Amino acid sequence: MKTTDLLTDAVIAPVAGYTATKAMEPLSMKLYQLQSDKTRERDDAARPGSPSQIAADKTLGLLGIHLEGTAREWSGTAFHYGLATSWAPVYALLRRTTGLNPVAAGLTSGAAMSLIVDEAITPLAGFSAPNRAYPAVTHLRGFAAHLAFGLAVATVTETAWAILRRRPHPGR
Repeated sequence: MKTTDLLTDAVIAPVAGYTATKAMEPLSMKLYQLQSDKTRERDDAARPGSPSQIAADKTLGLLGIHLEGTAREWSGTAFHYGLATSWAPVYALLRRTTGLNPVAAGLTSGAAMSLIVDEAITPLAGFSAPNRAYPAVTHLRGFAAHLAFGLAVATVTETAWAILRRRPHPGR
């Protein structure tokens, strides 16, 4: 992989991650709304709060920083989008090193994010309730939303690569 490819990907990734999150959020909300009232109630009862906000509060707390009000809300948003922009390069790495096509790489990066971040790190770090506290449909909703995230990252990245003529070539 060339240094120029890495630099190009480093510039594209934040845009791809932000855009993909903006695409994922309404899908996740729509899937939530389609759940039964009983399932939504169980989901809501299990959730101790926004995982991004909890992550921000705990992480900043380790640094002795305790925010309130709007600053606290912004910190949660920053963690949410920070995760998205830091995960987006996984797509480029898969495309440039494995030979996966864009759809397969997008689905793989989205699935990996769901399984590693949502299903493992988030509950283990105490940013959410344990997995078993949530109905199965909650996990499926998150998985589907992250697949959409991966496909959106793929779309933005592939479009930028095409414009910049930086698309990976098979066998490269």
